[in-house]
Amino acid sequence: MKKLYFIGMLSVLALCFTGCNGQGQNQPESITGNVSQPVWTVSDTTDMTMSMTAVIKVDLATRYPASAADFALNANDLLGAFAGEKCLGKASPQDGLFFLYVDGTEGAVTLRYYSAQYKNLFEAKDAFPFVNDSHLGTVAEPFTPAFTVVK
Repeated sequence: MKKLYFIGMLSVLALCFTGCNGQGQNQPESITGNVSQPVWTVSDTTDMTMSMTAVIKVDLATRYPASAADFALNANDLLGAFAGEKCLGKASPQDGLFFLYVDGTEGAVTLRYYSAQYKNLFEAKDAFPFVNDSHLGTVAEPFTPAFTVVK
């Protein structure tokens, strides 16, 4: 009886070991890509009457601790604010933050971030609602949305 129990336990352990260590399982999500820096164009804003500003911090290491342990902003990084596919504003990093001017639209603003280090595009859906004449985040307490890899 003990021998049968022991063999059964070995079978369960073997199954768990091969299932738990199978290729592609329990592997951190890859954040490295082969994406070129996007060309985001903000429309001419001479007739826009609504705007807001945002101070944004990007921190990929929080969402991807294993893959982005060495994360650092790069001068070629880019952050864009979007309403659908329309670019409402874009910024490059300055002193570890993005200072974003957002042209007006009602509704949710989606952020897209391009990392030159990882050559990949990340997105934070519905990062914040557009509120005319408002300011989101400060240098002391920047807005820090959760970004995920664009698939």
